[in-house]
Parts: sequence; C-alpha cells; structure tokens
Amino acid sequence: MKKNRKTAALLFSAFFMALSLFSCHEKQEPAKTGELKVTFFDVGKADAILLQSETANVVIDCGEKGDGKKISKLLEASEADTIDYLIITHFDKDHVGGAAKIIRGFDVKNVLTPDYDGTVEEYDKYKSALAEKSITPMKLTEDVSFTLDGIDYTVYAPKKTFYGEDDENDFSLVTKVVHNKNTLLFTGDAMEQRLAEIMDIGTCTLLKVPYHGRKLDNITDFLSAVKPKCAVVCTSTGEFSGKVQDALKKSGATTYATCFNGDITAVSNGSTIEISVEQGSAL
Repeated sequence: MKKNRKTAALLFSAFFMALSLFSCHEKQEPAKTGELKVTFFDVGKADAILLQSETANVVIDCGEKGDGKKISKLLEASEADTIDYLIITHFDKDHVGGAAKIIRGFDVKNVLTPDYDGTVEEYDKYKSALAEKSITPMKLTEDVSFTLDGIDYTVYAPKKTFYGEDDENDFSLVTKVVHNKNTLLFTGDAMEQRLAEIMDIGTCTLLKVPYHGRKLDNITDFLSAVKPKCAVVCTSTGEFSGKVQDALKKSGATTYATCFNGDITAVSNGSTIEISVEQGSAL
C-alpha cells in the first residue's frame, strides 16, 4: 500500500508540474545559444525582475522597500555576486524601493536610470547606497545598447524632459532584449505618451505589460503594434483592469499575472519561451 501511495504521489507531482508549464508558441529546434531565464517576482503592485544568462545578471526594478530580499535570495541561490546592469525604469517607490539593498549586497557594474531626480524616501536611500559604493549611475538621455552572453539589450530613453505635473511614469526606461528568435519587451510604467513614443519599437515574443495592467487609452493600439505571443503583468488584483484583460485576450497573447500566478519564470532558449508559474494557469 505504501508503495502504491508513493507512486501515486509522484504521478500527481509530475502532473501538477506539467500543468504549470506553458509555451509561448509551438516547439521548434532550440537555437545554438545559452538560455535566458527571466523571473518576475510576485511583489504586489510593483516591478521586480531578474534576467539571468550563462554568465550575466540584469535586474530591472527592485519593487518596494523590502522586496530586494527576494531578488537577493535568488541571486545567492545562483551563487551570483555580480549584477552587470541594474536598470531602474523610474523612481516611484514600487520600482526603486528595494534598490538600496541590491546595491549594498552585490557588485553592481552599471546602473541605468532616466535623467531626473526622484522625490520619495526610497530614492534617497538608493542615492545613499550608490554613494557608499562609489557608483555613478548613467542617466540616459539617449538610447543605450549592450550585449551579454550573445544576447542584445537596448534601453530606450524617454524622448521628453517633461510629461506633466506630478507624474513620473512616462519617464520609464523601456528595455528590449533580443535572444536569437525571441524578443522580450519590458515597459516599466509607461503610460499613453510614452507608449506613443515606442509604438514603432517592433514586435515581441514576450511583453511585460506596462503600468501594472492599469487601463491606458492606447493600450489596444500598442498591443496591435507589438503583437506579443505571451504577456506578463506584475500587479495586484485591484490594479489589473478588466478592460486591459479583455484587450490582452483579444490580442491573442497568452497572459500571466503575478497576482494570480505568484512568481513567474520565463526561460528562452533563443527559439521558444517556456513559462512556469507557482500556481494557477494562464488567464
């Protein structure tokens, strides 16, 4: 009886794991390149994203205060002590909040930010951490490109110096990652004006949905332009607009959200992208 129970448990575990794996498109032969693993951390209405390739680590945003612990834990589990690029899309507390911990805990080679000064307490802590480590961030006024492990990154700077009073979201840096046949697009909290600026950025395989899935007037146009095969929303249940959910469904993108799925992991082999989640399934 014990042997039968053990066999049943193993079968159930394998079945559950199979349910938790999804592909953005049909299987193809893997490209002759290393893997790119992207972890979207479940940190509520905040962005905290880690990209890991064979020898390199890139962090895009660090969530709120305390969320840096989740990023640190995964990096330490990977025996990583270096971050090649830390990209802070903008200085709202739900993007820069955990940055001080990351800067103090790791050898951060490059820091990329938009060219303006934040106003929240978390920004001040981030600045103090930079000073302690003698790091000078690159405040982007022009687009920047770099390559790590054969994977091409382009970080798009905002095109304006003013988008409106009391709204920093449209300063968001946008990062495009090209891994052979796969393109991944990370849009921070880009709102209508910023989306209009990147409407011609090209199509993507995976889209990090802008502004935590909140309603934006031109989100349907943007989805039509970038044509994602799959999409990830870093959000809480109260922030994820029903109209945006409908727009994503109509676009045909297989969609995942941290508020429903927990931590989300996307692994690109250069040809396909496999998605695994802690719980639930695609929307």
